[in-house]
Parts: sequence; structure tokens; C-alpha cells
Amino acid sequence: MGIEVHRLGPQIGAEIRGVDVRTLDDAGFATIYRAWLDYNVVVVPGQDLTLEEFLRYSRRFGVVVPHPSKSTRHPEVPEITLLGINKFGPDGQLDMAIYRRGAEGWHTDGAYDEEPFKATQLYALAVPSHGGDTHFASMYAAWHALPAALKHKLEGRKGAFTYGGHRKATALLNPEDRDWIPVFHPIARVHPETGRTGLYFDPGKILAIDGLPPAESDALIGELTERMIHPDGQYRHRWRKGDIVIWDNRCSYHKAAGDYPPEEDRIHWRVSIKER
Repeated sequence: MGIEVHRLGPQIGAEIRGVDVRTLDDAGFATIYRAWLDYNVVVVPGQDLTLEEFLRYSRRFGVVVPHPSKSTRHPEVPEITLLGINKFGPDGQLDMAIYRRGAEGWHTDGAYDEEPFKATQLYALAVPSHGGDTHFASMYAAWHALPAALKHKLEGRKGAFTYGGHRKATALLNPEDRDWIPVFHPIARVHPETGRTGLYFDPGKILAIDGLPPAESDALIGELTERMIHPDGQYRHRWRKGDIVIWDNRCSYHKAAGDYPPEEDRIHWRVSIKER
């Protein structure tokens, strides 16, 4: 049986069936990559991978780079982030920064970098009995739904982004890594491969919209926070052990649910991917 692509949400999300990523040839990978560009989020279920096999497959999408959070990197392979490991401290208290990582709100990974992450990919090693889903939403759908006057106001504008944003949410960073110089990205961002425009926005990382007075910038950020998620542009993924999920940070938002039983494991390998 050949590779099958099944749509998951109305505008975002597709599942790839009939594939083993360990033996995937170039034509098969091209099918997955095309589906990823078309649907922004791609799920490949039922995989059984070593760490090196997961890395090898991830590198087909681009350059795998270490995440700024050094404390959660794999001790031997810094390109791998360990999600859900050591969520209880020595005193037995639940570390909420680890347990609820990614659940603070809708965001896109790497907006704080001069070259933001092209993609993020997760591989599920352990999943809880319930909860712990990941939500995704389309930047294309968000931009398309904006009123014409608001689109006109945003065109040509750039946002100033930094790790932690106004809240300085840097608990996962080492103390020496907590000072960030803002970087600037277009709010109306054209995807370099699809040519489509999306609302490139992250309320947890944006500091200001360049060129606007502070009060007007803050008001606009508040309005975009309310408008960034379009109901028809969403997909909710319920994890299964062996799932690989990759999402395109250039055109999609995501957030974790942060609602699974704390005593149960929810463990993933994660990689951050940049352009070649």
C-alpha cells in the first residue's frame, strides 16, 4: 500500500498513513513535505524510532538546532529537547514550568530569533491516559479573517519580539541566558515557500508593533490576541505513543493543553528546525 494523506481539520492538519520514516525514499518524503506545506501540521503515526533515527528524519526538513533552554536538552545530544522529564522536584513538588510547558497560550516557536524556527517536530515516547493534547491553528486563516482596514494598518509593520515578552517568562532558561535583544519580523508575513500571507504574531513574545505610539501598539496587540485564532482554522491532536508531529512555525500557532494527570508520563523528544 502506498502513502496516504488524510486531512484532519478543515484548513490545518493532515495524517500520513502507510509509511515508515526509517526507510522513506526521496519520493515518499517529497509527498510528506508537500502535505506539510499544504496543511501546516503533519502527523505520522505508529513509528518506532531510536533517537538517531528521529534526528535523521528531522534533518530532512532542515537544520536541527539546540533550543535556548539548556536545562531541558538531552545530556548527550543537545539538539534534542526532553519534554516532560523530571517534572517533580527533589521535594516532590510539581514543577509547573515543566508540567505546563507550552500551555501558557497560543504561540509560535522561535519568534525571538533573527531567523525564527522553520519547524518544530515532536515524537511521543509516553502519553497519559487522558488530556495532554496539543492544539494548532492557522496563521493563514487568521490573516484572511481580519477586516480589510486592519490588514491595511498592519501591512508593512513589524513586530518587536523577544524571549519571554512583557512577562519576562524565562524560567526555563539559565540565568546567563535571560537577556535578549528584540528582533523584528513582519506582522503580515509571506511564507517563503507557499507565497501565502499569514498573521505572524505571538502575544507571549511580542513587545511592540514598530512605528506606533505605545498606547496604540498595546491596543493593537490586544486586538490581534483576540483575533489570532479562527474557529475553522484549528486542529486538536490527541497523542498516541509513536506519533511524530511536525508543524510549520511560519504559518501556524500551537499550545499544549496542560491538563493531564500529573502523576502520569507525557514524554516527547522535540527538535527545533531552521532553514538550510
